[in-house]
Amino acid sequence: MRRSTALAVTATGVIGIALWRRRRQATEAAPVLHTSRVARNAHLAGVGTKAGASYAMHRARRVFASAPRRVELDARQQLRTAEQVAAALGNMKGALMKVGQMLSYLDEGLPEPLRLALAQLQQDAPPMSAELAAGVVEQELGAPPDRVFLEWDPVPIAAASIGQVHRAITPEGRAVAVKVQYPGVDEAIRADLDNAGLFFAGLGRMFPGLDTGPVVEEVRVRLKEELDYRLEAENQRFFAAAYDGHPFIHVPAVVDDYCTGRVFTSELAEGARFDELRTSWTQEERNLAAEAIFRFVIRSLYRLHAFNGDPHPGNYLFRPGGRVTFLDFGLVKRFSPGEVRVLQRLIETIVIEPDPVAFRAALEEGGFLHQGAPITDDEVVEYFGHFYHFVLDDRGTLGEEYASHTARRLFQLDGGHPGIQQGGNVPPAYVILQRINLGLYAVLGQLNATAPWRSISEQLWPWVDGPPSTSLGEEEAAWLASRASARGNAGGQTVR
Repeated sequence: MRRSTALAVTATGVIGIALWRRRRQATEAAPVLHTSRVARNAHLAGVGTKAGASYAMHRARRVFASAPRRVELDARQQLRTAEQVAAALGNMKGALMKVGQMLSYLDEGLPEPLRLALAQLQQDAPPMSAELAAGVVEQELGAPPDRVFLEWDPVPIAAASIGQVHRAITPEGRAVAVKVQYPGVDEAIRADLDNAGLFFAGLGRMFPGLDTGPVVEEVRVRLKEELDYRLEAENQRFFAAAYDGHPFIHVPAVVDDYCTGRVFTSELAEGARFDELRTSWTQEERNLAAEAIFRFVIRSLYRLHAFNGDPHPGNYLFRPGGRVTFLDFGLVKRFSPGEVRVLQRLIETIVIEPDPVAFRAALEEGGFLHQGAPITDDEVVEYFGHFYHFVLDDRGTLGEEYASHTARRLFQLDGGHPGIQQGGNVPPAYVILQRINLGLYAVLGQLNATAPWRSISEQLWPWVDGPPSTSLGEEEAAWLASRASARGNAGGQTVR
């Protein structure tokens, strides 16, 4: 059994890493070493799949049950104790859930059995019982939810990777969304991350140029941060302030009085879910929504030096005209000006003024490619050029084929690039940005989005600062001008 990894630079100047892949060959021997570790991981996957199948069967039985019988079935299926939750989370939640979220909605980028297995980690996970959720609220806010809030809906409206969301109304009459963390999920994730070395075992042998230690540590730090809802509140306040009054980007306001380490409350936002947008709305509306998502990600990265590392279909709400509400700011990475400058230099040398020698030098200087790596300049451009393809021309479609090809290239399913494997590296500061390759492009691909991506990018890249080329771009430019004028009159800092 052979495993390989690959690096990739996205069209926005982001380096990504695919952690592993599996290629079946009839002539290869099996199994690999570390049998006990493999068996443990296989057991975890099996338990998660069985639990998901059990819940799927439960939902099927409900279809033919009477109303009283449905109540009985629901009560029997729900997780009734903290011990049950902890046991389930160890298999269906934890760090594995994050991997599942990142990969499960890719189309052809992964082998189908693997993609379906990962999807199982989130699609059929049973909800917390009302009593268990209420218990967390009472521990964190000092009283049961029906006393803390004027109204409380015990039925969750959404499930997050480490919690579930309930509707409520505050005593002040404000409609809010309350995210309650699953009991035990912090221990589950920490346990997974403490054993992250198992997941990365052998990675150095598969990818000799990669310094795995900093990569593992960066993943640990970012995911552990997500466990603290106080940090999520801080992140969301930052983005809400940055996009205050924006014509088509909306970040819900944080309701601080009802936020703790395990309970997060924000204003209740409304809008259509991703599946409705994808299946029922016009292509024109899908194009506008995709452009809004793209603008949010790229403007935040290059203008705010911050990346919300969870581009996932469940984290958006849509309204007509490209109006998008962005949810879930638990996983946010901040960048220094120097780190962003590295990404800028890559774009300058492969998109704006293409120069294979200079592009390779930029990769080497940024720490993405070791000097003297056994790969030619043309091979470097051939491999990485794919990730800039849709901004090399001024108009194109970001479809599922491109998203799948991107994932396949990341996972080396389209053929090997041994020179990249030998000489490539990912500095820890850029590890989380691979979510653009595997997350953002998968989302846009499902929308089959067409737009002048090059012109849009040039408006967003601050060193180009091009004019608007779309109606949304004109709206955004007018918003920026009004904010700059307001802040100038108040003696504040100009927004870019």
